[in-house]
Amino acid sequence: MSQSKNNKNGIQKIVNIRNRRAAFDYFFLENYTAGIVLKGTEIKSIRQGKVTMTDSFCLLMDGELFVRNMDISPYERGNIHNHQSKADRKLLLKKRELGKIERALQDVGTTLVPVRIFINDKGLAKVEIAVAKGKKLYDKRETIKERDQKRDIERY
Repeated sequence: MSQSKNNKNGIQKIVNIRNRRAAFDYFFLENYTAGIVLKGTEIKSIRQGKVTMTDSFCLLMDGELFVRNMDISPYERGNIHNHQSKADRKLLLKKRELGKIERALQDVGTTLVPVRIFINDKGLAKVEIAVAKGKKLYDKRETIKERDQKRDIERY
């Protein structure tokens, strides 16, 4: 879900897009904030909140971190130089953090998932990623049960 405030051009001032599916499917072990390399019209689409992170995941290739399957919709006012919606995008982290992530991913059952995308105070797009471990079916049922109880408590 995204939290947004639109200005007169339809561009959001606050962008906070969450991957709620990841929170349902995984236990988060450790979080990192990474920069993301974007093309010209991608940042405009992100500021409009046109990002879907449901099936996205991160992978390490040759010592570099990439996010795959993050769907950034094409910019509606773009021209022939508009971006591809599901292209691989490079994430920017320090070498020390990449080494920690690489060691964490050697454990069986761990993966790297993007949790949210946001715009920081300087206007740069950032991606919060998490080293995660998959939930079992009974863990997912427990999550649903807790969410329903929390909703009932807030109702009363």
